[in-house]
Amino acid sequence: MFERPQRGERAVLVHVGIGHPVTADDQQEFYALAVSAGADVAGTLISARAEPNPRFLIGTGKLEELKSLVEDLDAELILIDHELSPRQEKNLEDVLKRRVVDRAGLILDIFALRARTFEGKLQVELAQLQHLSTRLVRGWTHLERQKGGIGLRGPGETQLESDRRMIGQAIKRLNERLLKVQLRRQQGRQQRQKNAVPTVSLVGYTNAGKSTLFNRLCNADVVAIDQLFATLDPTLRKLALPDGGEAVLADTVGFIRDLPHELIAAFKATLEETQDARLLLHVIDCADPACEDRIQQVNAVLSSIDADGLPVIHVYNKADILGIKPRLDRTETGMPGRVWMSAQTGAGLDLLLEAIAEYLFQDKVRGIVRLNVLQARLRALLYESGQVLAETLLEDGGWELDVELGRSEFARLQSREELQFYKNIAHAASAVTNI
Repeated sequence: MFERPQRGERAVLVHVGIGHPVTADDQQEFYALAVSAGADVAGTLISARAEPNPRFLIGTGKLEELKSLVEDLDAELILIDHELSPRQEKNLEDVLKRRVVDRAGLILDIFALRARTFEGKLQVELAQLQHLSTRLVRGWTHLERQKGGIGLRGPGETQLESDRRMIGQAIKRLNERLLKVQLRRQQGRQQRQKNAVPTVSLVGYTNAGKSTLFNRLCNADVVAIDQLFATLDPTLRKLALPDGGEAVLADTVGFIRDLPHELIAAFKATLEETQDARLLLHVIDCADPACEDRIQQVNAVLSSIDADGLPVIHVYNKADILGIKPRLDRTETGMPGRVWMSAQTGAGLDLLLEAIAEYLFQDKVRGIVRLNVLQARLRALLYESGQVLAETLLEDGGWELDVELGRSEFARLQSREELQFYKNIAHAASAVTNI
């Protein structure tokens, strides 16, 4: 049995390619993850295999090479750039006599360091417990475990069952607390929908510049530094658009290759801001040589949370590094598709705001409706659509409503309910309240 320090200082990184070679970008990203977690990287080892070894993930030859490297460097920690099964993790620790952490465990550790708000800490704690619940046996290798037969049942079995029960109870409590957070978020979204406030969500690979863009768009003060997962907690701010339009901008957690399933489940309440958004801004570091791969990886995460069908504008950030002037590229349908800009300098910000406004209000009509007391049903229908921006009671008991509707909805009400605008308003603008 070896001692497990809470945090390893000197670490050896093991890059594993299963069915594909290990790229320089993969190595650089995993190195950045290790540094973000506070590790002092002492050495690296690369292993490429057609299929994973069921016992150790890597081959026995590489395992002996890793053991020698760890001993020569006096490393305390081995970080594996791949997902390990609980059995593989235990087997590696038995041979190496060092603490072994896989990619999922490393990312969870970084999230634990970065979480600041009550909600963020709850989400990370839940993800860590879910990850730990499958790895309890690793921590009790120094105790006897049940082998069968009278007199052969050691204390380890009882301790494992006790730990599993305690973790199960803790997970249940955290899920209940997160459910309350989820309900509060849902109430906030319903209020914004009632006030006809569209939500725009920032998504993208970690360290692509989302928080810098968020600060630039909303004059906010979200932490924006050159670091993986610098910010975890979702932030909502009012976004002023050209011609007086307004929306809510949501800054979400950055995505990454092979994001642990436990994190996606734990951050469900946060990611719902993305699911319910009217428009996604996919922020891309166009100066990153692997930007095309990053785009595919973000799309995979969006698909996993059922947000891949939402309208999206690709924001190619850091265009100034490549010497590309700000510009707006349109799709075959004529809608904005790409915006090339720099969040750091603000160049191209006006193009992005125009693109957002065009997307949000392209199918909207807004006007003043005057209803008499006999049209209470039509008034109720307008409120059900959540598009009434303001209401004034008239002297005859009727109502004057400032409404914003989709063109198809307006046409339907015009046909069935004889809805007519008393006064048209050229550009749709929404009021943002209680953010």
